[in-house]
Amino acid sequence: MLNQNPVWRYFLVVGILLLAFVYALPNLYPEDPALNISATRGGTVAEDVRSELEQAFAAAGIAAKSVELENGQVLARFNSTEEQLQAREIATQLLGSGYINALNLAPATPDWLNSIGASPMKLGLDLRGGVHFLMAVDMKAALDKNLNDMAQTFRLDLQAEKIRYRSTKVDLDRGQVQLTLRNVEDVALAEAALKKRDRELVFAPGNDELTVFVTISEIRLKEIREYALEQNITIIRNRVNEIGVAEPLVQRQGSDRIVVQLPGVQDTAQAKEILGATASLEFRLVDEDGDIGAALDGRVPPGAELYYTRDGRPVLLEKRVMLTGEHITGASSAYDEYSRPQVSIKLDAKGGSLLSTATKDAIGRRMASVFIEYKPGTEIAADGTPVLIKQQEVINDATIQARLGRDFRITGISSPGEAQNLATLLRAGALIAPIQIIEERTIGPSLGKENIELGVKAIQWGMVAVLIFMVIYYKAFGMIANIALVANLVLIVGVMSMIPGATLTLPGMAGIVLTVGMAVDANVLIFERIREEMTEGRSVQQAIHHGYDRAFATIADSNITTLLVALILFGVGTGPIKGFAVTLAIGILTSIFTAVVGTRLLVNLFWGGRRVQSLPI
Repeated sequence: MLNQNPVWRYFLVVGILLLAFVYALPNLYPEDPALNISATRGGTVAEDVRSELEQAFAAAGIAAKSVELENGQVLARFNSTEEQLQAREIATQLLGSGYINALNLAPATPDWLNSIGASPMKLGLDLRGGVHFLMAVDMKAALDKNLNDMAQTFRLDLQAEKIRYRSTKVDLDRGQVQLTLRNVEDVALAEAALKKRDRELVFAPGNDELTVFVTISEIRLKEIREYALEQNITIIRNRVNEIGVAEPLVQRQGSDRIVVQLPGVQDTAQAKEILGATASLEFRLVDEDGDIGAALDGRVPPGAELYYTRDGRPVLLEKRVMLTGEHITGASSAYDEYSRPQVSIKLDAKGGSLLSTATKDAIGRRMASVFIEYKPGTEIAADGTPVLIKQQEVINDATIQARLGRDFRITGISSPGEAQNLATLLRAGALIAPIQIIEERTIGPSLGKENIELGVKAIQWGMVAVLIFMVIYYKAFGMIANIALVANLVLIVGVMSMIPGATLTLPGMAGIVLTVGMAVDANVLIFERIREEMTEGRSVQQAIHHGYDRAFATIADSNITTLLVALILFGVGTGPIKGFAVTLAIGILTSIFTAVVGTRLLVNLFWGGRRVQSLPI
């Protein structure tokens, strides 16, 4: 019989709607003003610190909702932003500079929803508030580093080919390496050997017949710049994830810019500390023959540099860099066979080869890990940005027990906490080139709250207008279309909440408003088709059947073209455009489901398979 559906279809549609409703529920719970407290440079916060903070808040009359230890960080929730700011001042005075106290917004989702993975929609910076940074990558530093590495590789390659040379000098201003050989015959041999290993090298004769200048081709220069930018983006992402900032956005802009957005974070100073944005790492051998006392008096031995550890102890290190942090692919803290803390490190293939060659004759010597950070100084450059000041410290030194390769471990660490801190720093990665913040903006939570309120009002008024029109014009069938419209909105919110990478922005809310208006288009086409079929003299059951079947082709054509446009917008658009495209695409798919499948089930439930003379349409 026409217009009858099996029971399983009703259960399937109801099950889908219930699932969407459950995953949309977390959005009904407002976020709590929160304080996220973490140790600097990836350390963990101990339980006694959490207890001390809880007591300090209570003593100050702050009734915190909760002060919990999660993943080595303290998350304190409060009832108002005033209590949040007051708690931040107390935590800063109590803990000092060894901890990061970041203002944030924490979801208040009930535990039973968290247990099934239900969480609220991720909100963009324009809705949630937060900080926005535009960073510039120092490409000259990346090229200078590549030149120094290239000179070191030349020495190793020439030694491997047994070609004698006098010197290899790096000219950073001209971007070239000056190679001086011992005789004329060695010049041709050296060029052939180096060219065989790297075809992108460009050779030019020097001032005399024993000198040759080596530069890099334009193709390789472009590759170095691209690699520096992409690798820095990956490393910054890793650092933000290690800290635990919710829904960060890290993406490239142009040829040497990186955009970082941290929703929910309100303090730009703390956000900069969270990023640790301009840090890098180097491994060097300790110069054990040099005189520390003479170095402290200003007489540093040739081939060495004076560094200091975190506790102020002076250390002499060789100028030659054995390895940089860019080759580290993994790091974890553990214990050795004597139950002493250690850090296990994994390198990529190139890093393993470099370290193996560098440590072949260094067994028994000490190797130091040097942490390098670039911070804005008081001097201003010509472009108006602060000049970066280079700060360096030795975070660890240990004895090389055997020739190292792709997997090695660092021992001699004072405590498990120090081992975990070092592992986190290495795992987060070292920047290929320094970066500098050239633009920063803070979007307050009040502005984000106002955007949300205005967006919700637009959706509400749009829905009310559509609901009233459908009821007046299509009567009972209009009520069915309205039920489908509400179900469509629940589905959009539920799907947006379930997709890990989906973020709701202000343009995204505009996409939802547009979808609300478009969602009834399909029902209008179907209902008008049913009216035409009845006007032509068909029975009620035939009119319903042909109305849905013959209108579907038109509905599919119109929505598929709009969906294609949404996909194109998502593919080529920037952040706000992508947000609009995501909600539009999801809204199109859900509206087809509710308008075609959902309303047909309801129409068939009330009027299908019966002897009905007329329809309330």
